[in-house]
Amino acid sequence: MYCRNCGRKIEDGKDLCEECEAKLNAGPVTETPKVEVVEEVNTQNANNQNYNNQNYNNQNYNAQNVNPQATVNTTNNVPTQKSKLAAGLFGIFLGTFGVHNFYLGYTGKAVAQLLISVLSCGFLAPVSSIWGLIEGILILAGSESKDGNGNPLKD
Repeated sequence: MYCRNCGRKIEDGKDLCEECEAKLNAGPVTETPKVEVVEEVNTQNANNQNYNNQNYNNQNYNAQNVNPQATVNTTNNVPTQKSKLAAGLFGIFLGTFGVHNFYLGYTGKAVAQLLISVLSCGFLAPVSSIWGLIEGILILAGSESKDGNGNPLKD
């Protein structure tokens, strides 16, 4: 028998549905109600969807977790090298403001040089200028051979 209210199967001899607690005042229903059929169809669709998801996940696993619909970047991921000459000249001529350190990616040193020059209203600018001049010469001489990311400088 099936409950007329919720469509659940009821054991023989019971007068009350355990699921929705509806009384069975009419005679027993001998066919499966539409609710049960819909649930079976939904279960079947869910199983198909789970199978499709599992199949997709297997494809991802087999393709080293690469989404087949994603766009692929075919460019080389080689970082651009910074010019040693440009960095040295920035250090010599604009070292007071830390431009060479900004260029090379050493932002901490660059901000320090900039703040020394600006916050002292130019009184400590010669200190920052000498610092930049020395770093510019060291860059051009080859003592400083890498940028802030560890990439080598090009000649």
